[in-house]
Amino acid sequence: MKNFKSTAFLIVTAVVLLSCSATNQLTMRVVEPAPVFISSEIQNVGIINRSLPSEENKTLDRIDQILSAEGLNLDRIGAEESVKALRDQLIREQRFREIKVIDSLTHERKGLGMLPATLSWEQVEALCKANGVDIIFSLEFYDTDTKIDYQLTTMELPNSIGIKASVPGHQVTLETLIKNGWRIYDPHTKDILDEYLGNRRVVSAGKGINPIKAIEAVLGRKEAVIQQSKHIGSAYALRLFPSERRIARNYFVRGSDKFVIARRRAQTGDWQGAALLWKQELNNRNPKIAGRAHYNMAISNEIDGNLEIALEWASKSYSDYRNRDALHYLNLLRYRVAQREELESQVMR
Repeated sequence: MKNFKSTAFLIVTAVVLLSCSATNQLTMRVVEPAPVFISSEIQNVGIINRSLPSEENKTLDRIDQILSAEGLNLDRIGAEESVKALRDQLIREQRFREIKVIDSLTHERKGLGMLPATLSWEQVEALCKANGVDIIFSLEFYDTDTKIDYQLTTMELPNSIGIKASVPGHQVTLETLIKNGWRIYDPHTKDILDEYLGNRRVVSAGKGINPIKAIEAVLGRKEAVIQQSKHIGSAYALRLFPSERRIARNYFVRGSDKFVIARRRAQTGDWQGAALLWKQELNNRNPKIAGRAHYNMAISNEIDGNLEIALEWASKSYSDYRNRDALHYLNLLRYRVAQREELESQVMR
């Protein structure tokens, strides 16, 4: 009974604290610059696949092949699907005039799960000249690392008279980590325009009356790995383009009756109406309320896209009224300004 009362007290306390929060949260959509910038003068690109097993890694690759159960060439197929997906996504974006998949460099070998040494600029220039392309996208490595977890369990199976009965069983879980690395080579500037490492996980499980049957139940892992490999290629292509995301902001809803009314206006989407009430509290005799009003005016201007004005309001909220939340918000606004400038420069270049 005592434990129940303690639990009930904690729940009530949490509800009260949440209901008394001084802030509400809003989200807004923002456009972020592309992580990778490629000059508009570049129109023809080549794609190569360097992810071939090296001789010293063949033994380790064989372990993966045994675990894969459904095929001996999962790494090769997955890498090829990533390259195809990269090409297809670039075609859909209509950014380049020509996108050419160049035959793999048979003399190139990868390390196991890590970026190999970069191609020499002589190699890159020769590839570009031979294939009529300006830059090279390279899948530098692709590797699947599989871990197996085996457990004894029980299964419900019908017996000889059709009644389900619990019998000993085996459960196998395969966790596959797909590791990949990419580079973009620009022979004209001799710059590596991008160097990216990523990984994705695929988990599959199955049960059977014996270990072999359990393994058979997870044969769909191959298709799951191939699908993730396609996502890897498509996602890499999107690094060349601006992206949208939603960001969260907190604004003050307590301090005076006007803040309470402004909260209701904001909840209905009337942010201009809320800002009118916040303006009336800018010169409140209580510095805490005035600081919150200045902070909320920064929020209002960020919503409208006026980032420089938002910076001024947030700066005054912190410097003149010691609103500690405003200092953190200032850093967020400065980051947004820097991103907007980068986005504008990408458009102009």
